[in-house]
Amino acid sequence: MPRPFRFGVNLLTSASAGEWRAKCRRAEELGYDVILVPDHLGWVAPFPALVAAAGATERPRLGTFVLNAGFWNPALLAREVATTDALTGGRLELGLGTGYVQAEHDTAGLPYGSPRERVDHLEHTVAEVRRLLGSADHQPRPAQPRVPLLVGGNGDRVLRLTAERADIAAFTAGRVVAGSATGKIAPLTPEELDERVARYQGLAAGRAEPAELNLLVQMVAVTDDPEAVLGPLLERRPQLTAEQALALPIVLVGSLKEIVARVRAQRERYGFSYLTVLEPYMEDFAAVIEELRDE
Repeated sequence: MPRPFRFGVNLLTSASAGEWRAKCRRAEELGYDVILVPDHLGWVAPFPALVAAAGATERPRLGTFVLNAGFWNPALLAREVATTDALTGGRLELGLGTGYVQAEHDTAGLPYGSPRERVDHLEHTVAEVRRLLGSADHQPRPAQPRVPLLVGGNGDRVLRLTAERADIAAFTAGRVVAGSATGKIAPLTPEELDERVARYQGLAAGRAEPAELNLLVQMVAVTDDPEAVLGPLLERRPQLTAEQALALPIVLVGSLKEIVARVRAQRERYGFSYLTVLEPYMEDFAAVIEELRDE
């Protein structure tokens, strides 16, 4: 049997206290299972934003999507995770990745490092946070016996770490454009994502409990005129035809019936049962959630 669907929204824009609470309540009303926040300079600070979200809502889980491990000392991160889990009543899901925007590290005065060094630090962070939170002596204590861990990334070493340690495997279906200091992403084709998911599944073959598989969707539009919606994407990616753009795993554009069918098909093809959409598409995607709620 396929794993039941779960739906998250990544809230990107800062707001006043009242506005933040209102959009978190709206996400809950629309049926989202998880309220998420990113970890970029100039955007919301993750942990206070999640505590505020918890105070405004009752049902959704709360997660980081994803923390840039390069911004964090593992001991200090463990303190933040434990405190936030306690203050949210055990609703936290911890998402971690290597970070991919060199300009943010430069602004913060932090080393960016090579890809190998960034993955080394992510591996160390995961191990240390697990060790610290698993110790009976660690204070403060989280509310959950084990805070669920999501790891995001597509590279071989990150996929290996995800297969070994993560409860949720998050795929971006994109890659950083070579030489981009600002984190410009190029989308993966369906066939390239097939290969990455197959690589992960091979690494995870020995797991006692399969991980939940997540996909970050970059564009959602319920429309009868897909080509008009895709115009900006096609301008940025002139090598793509409209048909190729519509086939990208990160694009859900079309009629409600077509999008619902795509979501079901991607769960069948790749195993994605947990979908995350970006804040600008929160309202549009709610109709899809309504159609798939109990599947």
